Amino acid sequence: MRKPPNDAAGLGREAEPGIDDGLLLSQENKGPERTCILTREHGARDRLVRLALGPDGQVLPDVRAKAPGRGAWIGVDRPALDAAQAKGKLKGALSRAFKTGELQIPADLGERIETALRQAALDRLGLEARASTLLTGSEKIEVAARRGDVHLLLHAADAGLDGNGKLDQAWRVGGGEPQGLVLPATRTILSMALGRENVVHVALIDRAAAARVRHAIDRWRAFIGPDARLSAAAAASPVVSAVD
Repeated sequence: MRKPPNDAAGLGREAEPGIDDGLLLSQENKGPERTCILTREHGARDRLVRLALGPDGQVLPDVRAKAPGRGAWIGVDRPALDAAQAKGKLKGALSRAFKTGELQIPADLGERIETALRQAALDRLGLEARASTLLTGSEKIEVAARRGDVHLLLHAADAGLDGNGKLDQAWRVGGGEPQGLVLPATRTILSMALGRENVVHVALIDRAAAARVRHAIDRWRAFIGPDARLSAAAAASPVVSAVD
């Protein structure tokens, strides 16, 4: 799948430590925290989204936090970000964070961040597929789930409800969670990300891999907000009797 050009402000080397706006150290010394420029609330660095200032003064997403220079961090979802941008609050917050008024905020910044987070999550799944830490195919997943080998269960947005329920039950029987996670992505998108055909369900069978995937997906889902997740699922129109 093509990598979007707005992922890391076009820059690849690691950000220099200690120059990001709002850098804090956790009281429990669990690692650095950041301050959201809009809410001024503190959060773990890997739970917020970093924005970087490009050479041309354009503000761009840096979801992997690898672009050099000063960064600005946001901990709100897309609806809140879009509202702040429409009211002019975002520009003021970014000007203070970057210590300059000479910046350009793309009108579609929220869309760019969402695209970058989506791509990061799909890239993570692709890496785990190549590392053989996940399973696809309902029958294989059901067997592994009942055996207690599944650490994370994912369903495409257009997966059939019957198929979801059957695998959810198998996961519960094997000591898993009450139900799998429905992604805001269809089987076509998942199939492209994993390089396999007709991927409707995905099971992570390695604990560390499951944690990595869950983290990437949680960031994506948190940013788009619950309304967008419901809209994506509704648009996919899952068929109750579909064979997965």
